Amino acid sequence: MNILGIETSCDETSAAILLGRRVASNIVSSQRCHTGFGGVVPELASREHERMIVSIVDSAVTEANITKNELDCIAATAGPGLIGAVMVGLCFAEGMAFSLGIPFVPVNHIEAHMFSAFIPESPEHRSPEGPFVSLTVSGGHTLLSVVQEDLSYVVIGRTLDDAAGEAFDKTGKMLGLAYPAGPVIDRLATGGDRHFHEFPRALTSSSQTSRNYRGNFDFSFSGLKTSVLTWLQKHPEEYIRAHLQDIAASVQHAIVSVLVEKTLAAAQHYRVGAVSVAGGVSANSALRNAMKEACMRHGIELYLPGTVYSTDNAAMIASLAGLMYEKGLVRKNRYDVAPFSSFGVRTRKASLT
Repeated sequence: MNILGIETSCDETSAAILLGRRVASNIVSSQRCHTGFGGVVPELASREHERMIVSIVDSAVTEANITKNELDCIAATAGPGLIGAVMVGLCFAEGMAFSLGIPFVPVNHIEAHMFSAFIPESPEHRSPEGPFVSLTVSGGHTLLSVVQEDLSYVVIGRTLDDAAGEAFDKTGKMLGLAYPAGPVIDRLATGGDRHFHEFPRALTSSSQTSRNYRGNFDFSFSGLKTSVLTWLQKHPEEYIRAHLQDIAASVQHAIVSVLVEKTLAAAQHYRVGAVSVAGGVSANSALRNAMKEACMRHGIELYLPGTVYSTDNAAMIASLAGLMYEKGLVRKNRYDVAPFSSFGVRTRKASLT
């Protein structure tokens, strides 16, 4: 199948074409209009998506060297995300599919991240086989799931407050870093001492307040945020500026070590031999390196999508739609648009709804 995927859940306007299982194009336009606000402004995001979507889709079709009449299916993000932004891509995709007389498939944005390790990046690409533990880390979600061969999954842990991406952005804002702060902290941390200050790691073996952490796969990062704020208030600005790299490295180490410890503990607890890490935070170099080392040490296979497929992109939307067609799991035109996904601890099929 030739599938057009469209992604507009937040501040990236993206369109991609899959020809069979091959990514023929993946165009991503990241919005810069939010930088001065320290976060994404929903109204500005919606307007920017509306301004860009026609040209982005046209570029994806042109780069794939096909015509729109050769498309067999159109898929688009149907949430979670900023409602106005989601609706721009959703309405465009549904209208285009109707005009071409082809199926439209709504896709869950977080599930698309979860299964982004299946995106074929080369002829030698290997996708996870059998059960694997999926760590999905983004600006708004941090989830641990056990995924089965039929693409059903059980959510075994989630954040109780801030997501990992939020922890990066909020601590970055305290440090006066530009938004989005995650990539900035990643760059600063390369020249810093990660043991400069030991920030708390809630619900882990190193936590002073979490005696019953074993078998608990939930996350909590709000305490880290509060700890950073308290620490900064105790030190003069000159000292903070002089040790900015060390602080960035310490904050990053606290976040990364929690993610790695929880993921490896889940793999061992459920006796699963493979781990996948996806979502925007999975582009973080320290997380990638630490997860590789930990998995190698414990004999666990690690699946990481390329960094271009880690952050929000349309290839993951088209890829999941293709997987669903292969498995016969597509339920067309049945979906609810919502700003957040309600991922309780439960079993569900990747449903595109």
